[in-house]
Amino acid sequence: MKHDRAPRDGSETGGAPQPGRGLKQRIDAFFGITAAGSDFKREVVAGLTTFMAMVYILMANSEMFAKVIPAENAAAAYGAAYLATAIGAVAGTMLMAFYAKMPLVQASGMGINAFIVYTLILGGTGLSYANCMAITLINGVLFLILTLTGIRKKIFDAIPAGIRHAIPIGLGLFIAFVGLQDAGVITDDPSTLVALVSFNLLGDNSYASMIGALVALLGVVAIAAFAKKGVKGGLFWGILGSTALYYALTGIGAACGSAACREFYASFSISDPFSAFSAWWKYSAGAVFTQGFDFGAYLGMEGNNAGTLIVLLLTSELSLCMIDMFDTMGTLYGACTKGNLLDENGVPIRMERMMLTDSMATCVAAAAGTSTIITFVESSSGVAAGGKTGLTAFTAGLLFLAAMFLSPIARLIPAPATAGALIWIGVQMMSSVTKIDWEDPADAVVAFLTFLMMLLSYSIAKGIGIGVLAYLLVMLFTGRVKEVPVATYLIGALFLATFLLT
Repeated sequence: MKHDRAPRDGSETGGAPQPGRGLKQRIDAFFGITAAGSDFKREVVAGLTTFMAMVYILMANSEMFAKVIPAENAAAAYGAAYLATAIGAVAGTMLMAFYAKMPLVQASGMGINAFIVYTLILGGTGLSYANCMAITLINGVLFLILTLTGIRKKIFDAIPAGIRHAIPIGLGLFIAFVGLQDAGVITDDPSTLVALVSFNLLGDNSYASMIGALVALLGVVAIAAFAKKGVKGGLFWGILGSTALYYALTGIGAACGSAACREFYASFSISDPFSAFSAWWKYSAGAVFTQGFDFGAYLGMEGNNAGTLIVLLLTSELSLCMIDMFDTMGTLYGACTKGNLLDENGVPIRMERMMLTDSMATCVAAAAGTSTIITFVESSSGVAAGGKTGLTAFTAGLLFLAAMFLSPIARLIPAPATAGALIWIGVQMMSSVTKIDWEDPADAVVAFLTFLMMLLSYSIAKGIGIGVLAYLLVMLFTGRVKEVPVATYLIGALFLATFLLT
């Protein structure tokens, strides 16, 4: 048949519409839907499936960035963060649809957002929100250059396997820990630093302090149950269910006289959906260009100078690069393998275009005011539902576009409800632990130090740095220094300079 001979990347005409064809035929020709063995209904359902699986990013990313956007109140900060997140998702997903023509969806990456918020901004570096958007913009431009020149893959290959496998584990532990803290499951303790919240009803702790912890723990269990049952969009439904439970438990507390619960309901309000657009325009849009390259606050801190700033910027860019590469490449191979979207060499089709897509989208995201854009592993759900072309991504992109007007509703979702999602993401990212060669003492200690230090130092970058330096020392002590690529030594030197000078 005619369609059997159609190229896989576009259509019989290379994507150019032909005169006399109807709209449906032109869309089919552009995306290559029939040629890929799919149909419109399947592609649209796949896009809806992926959107439902990853719409949580709008709430989770907004919760994080609302902590660091310098707005006049929490509502404005959340609105600005929400809209920036949605814009980044729309940009990345639409580029995937029209440039790469693949059924994958993009948004601000979990792990990368945690690195920017908790390590670079809240970690005491002296960098501002706008400074970090500048770092994100540089990151996007660098990705473009590194991808076009092929250096991106060389950097990937220069990182020891043990560290590559440990990074997602460390990210998962870190994100889960943040979720546990946000929900109040894990609290501060003067003697042990951290402790489990008390559920003792007879103790001095208030009923209100238990609600968030209970909702988060029940939420992650519910999400796991949905995953076990194969429920589409289980993570999203888990967040909604947790939200309903939180409001119900808080309502019971208010009825029983809890002042904290009554205060929660007293502050309840739904704002104008367009207020988020106003807040975004005022605090996030273009902040990278107006304030991002002003490092005066950092340089004004004692002990900081131009040299330490350069080292900090280099290691931050390197950390972002590694987190993004391992996350994106793993997702691309995994999702494309599931959908049989590989070439004869087992490489995802249009791999170069997909890699360029996240680079271009990251530049847009930085200008909008959010973190690096990556391809989401949840895209696999849409591929599993039959998505094979860019129409799947286009459908998801339209849904993210519509979601831009729902920020007031999204803000009603409490932090404990999204905390359950963060913990579940941590669970999923632990799967890489099986890839570590635990029988090899050298590989095991390098990987272990990498993800352990990410968690305990509360810094993703420092964990990676400790891992790289530990690897170089192991190779030195075992007489295998000649096996180490030059690029690995350079990376190690950068991290060593960071520890010694900043």
